[in-house]
Amino acid sequence: MEPPAGLNQLELIFGRIVSFSVALTFIALFVMLVWGGLKYITSGGEQKAVQAAHQTITWALLGVLFVIIAWLVLLTIASLTGISALKVFDPKVLLNP
Repeated sequence: MEPPAGLNQLELIFGRIVSFSVALTFIALFVMLVWGGLKYITSGGEQKAVQAAHQTITWALLGVLFVIIAWLVLLTIASLTGISALKVFDPKVLLNP
């Protein structure tokens, strides 16, 4: 019989969730930037369409900024508390259960 899950397993699950969320967020932000660019290209100079494209691009860039700030906050928490699960790009943390 295996021992019950402990804090190490919860830490690992949290790290994987954070990693997946960050990757998914950057994919969504890239799609929004492309979408805003396509809207801008196909606007034909119409003021409302150009403004809508500009807002899409602006919000996508703000999203990138917010994700980077959140990531820096998580890294700060990881360095202050010593939680290794927030070091998401470390293969040893992700691959060893």
